Amino acid sequence: MNAVMNLHAMKLNASRQHYDFEHVEGKNQIKEKIMNDYSHLEQRLNYTFKDKQLIIEALTHKSHKKPYNNERLEFLGDAVLDLIVGEYLFTKFPKSDEGILSKIRASLVNEYGFTLLARELKLGTYIYLSLAEENNNGRDKPSLLSNAFEAIIGAIYLEAGLEVANDISIKLLEECHPKIDLQSLSKDYKTALQELTQAAYGVTPSYEMIGSSGPDHKKEFEIAIVLNDKMIAKAKGKSKKEAQQKAAQIALKELKQ
Repeated sequence: MNAVMNLHAMKLNASRQHYDFEHVEGKNQIKEKIMNDYSHLEQRLNYTFKDKQLIIEALTHKSHKKPYNNERLEFLGDAVLDLIVGEYLFTKFPKSDEGILSKIRASLVNEYGFTLLARELKLGTYIYLSLAEENNNGRDKPSLLSNAFEAIIGAIYLEAGLEVANDISIKLLEECHPKIDLQSLSKDYKTALQELTQAAYGVTPSYEMIGSSGPDHKKEFEIAIVLNDKMIAKAKGKSKKEAQQKAAQIALKELKQ
């Protein structure tokens, strides 16, 4: 009950503070043509925004240098998605205890999980970026995609309410995760990938570290998967093992298409 009340308070506050874009930049300027028509994104979402400035804000990365960006909507969307997924799991697994539900939610509500949903929508195609961020492969950055997805859900919640945001989110979740349970979500993707490639191609993949970044206490590793001398996937993680598992999951999804 408190979570729902807090969300309503956040919605009211966000509505009051939402930019009146036409006054900030002028009617003609703010309705600039985006290089990628976001009406296609609305079709994928099966939702059409009444306030087009709301979807523009949700798609605007801070590097785009406008008086608005998607960070506030990202903040709201994060809270909305946490509630949506929590309620979904509570209903779906009536006999599971709090510990199991928390672990399943943690496997879904995170940067990697939201990046999968964003890629399902081809969200990177529609984001407003600076040229520098564009040239830095910004449209495929997990952090940027995850944040934009949260912002889109936050925007839908603001305009249409929790029920619509819930329906869109759960539909995407079930499309990306045909089976949602702790065993499936914690599966050893490396083993599954090895079995698939051995059966399909007669070879197994190799894992190569292509970089690391960050201070020693907060290191991040990037791992690439190579199959038949071709890189088929790459991912970053807080450990080499985590990066390998993430890359293997991406590779599995690609090879099964």
